[in-house]
Amino acid sequence: MRPGVVAVLVSASLLVLGAAPAGGPVPRPLPARMADTGGGSQLITAVAPETGSTEGRVTWWDRGDDGGRWVEAGSAPARFGAGGLADGATREQGTNTTPTGLYDLPYAFGIRAAPRGTKYRYRPVRQDSWWCQDNASRSYNRWTEPRPADCRATEAEHLITYTAQYAHALVVGFNYHRPVRGRGAGIFLHVDGRGATAGCVSVPAQAMRRILRWADPAARPHLAIGTSGGATAITRY
Repeated sequence: MRPGVVAVLVSASLLVLGAAPAGGPVPRPLPARMADTGGGSQLITAVAPETGSTEGRVTWWDRGDDGGRWVEAGSAPARFGAGGLADGATREQGTNTTPTGLYDLPYAFGIRAAPRGTKYRYRPVRQDSWWCQDNASRSYNRWTEPRPADCRATEAEHLITYTAQYAHALVVGFNYHRPVRGRGAGIFLHVDGRGATAGCVSVPAQAMRRILRWADPAARPHLAIGTSGGATAITRY
């Protein structure tokens, strides 16, 4: 797509999300317009202009202890799946789509040491660390050390080989707690690679480090993924 087209789409998405024109009323923060934010006082939103987009914006938010107004804590450009985005409830594995929806963030991990100040449980990536995506395995959509016999190497990610992407990451709770075979596995918020992802959400390395320093499990942060409008609009989640 031509760079100019991308700029138009991003600008349009800001209008859909409620960015007020100069002199207009101040819009409510995005989390205040969502159907659900997970019940905590921290939230990460990942917004794409439309389902076919591979780029968008990640923003992380704080809410006052008294349940007050949501305040933006940071923001960064984001990348999505090479196949765009798809409704998380009906997504199919192998489509390279990022699942839309609202998800918890079970734990963090990385090839590099956790950034100073990280509060999340942080699992170091080792030589025998794998993420199983084999639908026939009992370890489907789980970290394994070592890779079990029933999880084929061709259907698993050898985490340490993704030196850029998994320098730092957060596990996204998509299809994680009660995995449905064929829905998808290994969805993370991680550092940018060379282009679009295989279904994860990625941000620049500096932004990922900032998110890890900011995120507090006690605040029950969630990740909301969606589009600016339509059936997968982030405000629906």
